[in-house]
Amino acid sequence: MSEELKKYREQIDRLDGQLLEMFNQRAKLAQQIGHAKGESAVLRPEREAQVLQRLVQENTGPLSADAINQLFTEVISQCRALEAPLHVAYLGPHGTFSEAAVFQRFGQATEGIPVDSIDGVFKAVESGAASYGMVPVENSTEGAVGRTLDLLLNSSMRICGEVMLQVHQCLLSNENELSLIRKVYSHPQSFGQCQDWLHAHLPHTERITASSNADAARLATEESFSAAIAGVQAAEHFKLKVLAQNIEDDARNTTRFLVIGDQDVAPSGRDKTSLVMTAANRPGAMHDLLTPFAQHGVSMTKMESRPSGTGLWEYVFYVDIEGHQKDAKVAAALDQLRQIAAFVKVLGSYPVAV
Repeated sequence: MSEELKKYREQIDRLDGQLLEMFNQRAKLAQQIGHAKGESAVLRPEREAQVLQRLVQENTGPLSADAINQLFTEVISQCRALEAPLHVAYLGPHGTFSEAAVFQRFGQATEGIPVDSIDGVFKAVESGAASYGMVPVENSTEGAVGRTLDLLLNSSMRICGEVMLQVHQCLLSNENELSLIRKVYSHPQSFGQCQDWLHAHLPHTERITASSNADAARLATEESFSAAIAGVQAAEHFKLKVLAQNIEDDARNTTRFLVIGDQDVAPSGRDKTSLVMTAANRPGAMHDLLTPFAQHGVSMTKMESRPSGTGLWEYVFYVDIEGHQKDAKVAAALDQLRQIAAFVKVLGSYPVAV
């Protein structure tokens, strides 16, 4: 070993020791804060968002912003777990993109609770079996997840956060060659995300829907000449071979997830508010609903319509706006909206995904 290399390694060893000491100092301070508040494992989404936003802004490299975010998410996760594990329900089984979203947002020191449906996620949080839930709400290729929107309308749970998960689909199988595949299992959303690839490489293969991508992977382990479209994490969990990687039609394919819980989140300084509303059945009603946002300078980032379920051709409108409902201009716009709309429900204000 050269003297120069030895010197660098000695410096790294010293820094590792300092990091170890500082991580433990941070953990002790986190424990003291928990004791001072008399709370255990209480999530403060706005505080965590502020910490991560500040560290990303102060980062000078060579580590990327994503690396800093991931690194300190894990530090926060481990410190939080010293008080008590955080239980988060998600659409299972193990190996789903929903599970990946849980760990991306809350870190590995989290107790994930897999359930068999989006309804089950809401029920787990409403019953207290889980502190929070992770549900998919839209995909950049396939659009909104209608069941999540419907449940948000009728549930007392609020949105406490969001996760943007870049989704890379793979073709998984016990077989060794693509030419042997006769059936493909997957969730309908994933079939939609991979249509062009399937038409090009498996045009005559039978496509069978599954309740989740991980369940599709499980089915592929039980049947010869079959495959599943799922993430690489499902391949690892079910011990399947990856016959093809990144088969999604759009390389930027991203799924947005929402964190739901029985909690109102305080402002973080960089927030989003989601709401649902209905318009009166009269000319110009939709224009009137949008006017308060324009008059108070509130930017609307999304609007999605869904059948209301109360009558033929009646719809509710899901809207995302920039800012927190406690911000002055947002509060003023919402007050004005409530005087105009037939129905308004604020689904939650929460930090924008880092």
